[in-house]
Amino acid sequence: MPGVLNQHVLGGRVCLQLLPRAAYSVCDPAQSLTLGVTLERQQGVHAIDSDRRVDFDTLPGVLAFTPVGVEVFSESASGGEYLLMRLDKPFASQFLPAVSQRVQSAGDRQVLTLAREIRRLILTPQPDLMALEQAALGLIDQAPVMTKYGPDAKAFGPVLDQIAEQFHEPLTLDQLAATYGHNELRFLRDFTRTMGLTPHAYLVEVRLQAARRMIEHTNLPLASIALDAGFAHQSHMGSVFRKHLAMTPSQYRARF
Repeated sequence: MPGVLNQHVLGGRVCLQLLPRAAYSVCDPAQSLTLGVTLERQQGVHAIDSDRRVDFDTLPGVLAFTPVGVEVFSESASGGEYLLMRLDKPFASQFLPAVSQRVQSAGDRQVLTLAREIRRLILTPQPDLMALEQAALGLIDQAPVMTKYGPDAKAFGPVLDQIAEQFHEPLTLDQLAATYGHNELRFLRDFTRTMGLTPHAYLVEVRLQAARRMIEHTNLPLASIALDAGFAHQSHMGSVFRKHLAMTPSQYRARF
């Protein structure tokens, strides 16, 4: 069972945390300024600096910027892998705008690319600190352009549900576009603009996450896991692990 992975960088002024997919319920005022990026779709209930709880359906790649003191309640039955960055106040005041409420943005390909790179580096046995610091600063540099408004996840909810239920099967743009209700080109453009990555890249990430969970929680052979996760064969799964996590499935299994 994976736990929270922590890595301090930039002279201890920034703490990077990779939170695993797991059910959670938290209710705390933010003790430090945080930047957070969803690495998986997350669904649940939250209330941000308010007593009013609302359902949320957050896409991968959403960057949330939360100042100190903002009361955050969030609860999810399944959670989702999440990258959290905690910054000390003097450091944050140098690089980030002053805000009084939580703001967020979605659909930025660079944000998701940087978050995945930080994930890859944190998961390595001996992280390259300079590379981590560079990626962390790159992510911090995205914060000033954020607004409170982002693409509406509801339009893609049925498509994301379809991928979540059928990721282990062959899927085509035609099938997903039919669920979206528009032609393939319109679907491809809208999905990529909203998510910050193509439908194929999103599907590969969903399959990668499924394979990781099976490796973490079962003793199934890797060849079986590859097929159950929707990969064509074990070597295909291996190439995805090496590309996104910088390790083979066997090396990933050895961590647990």
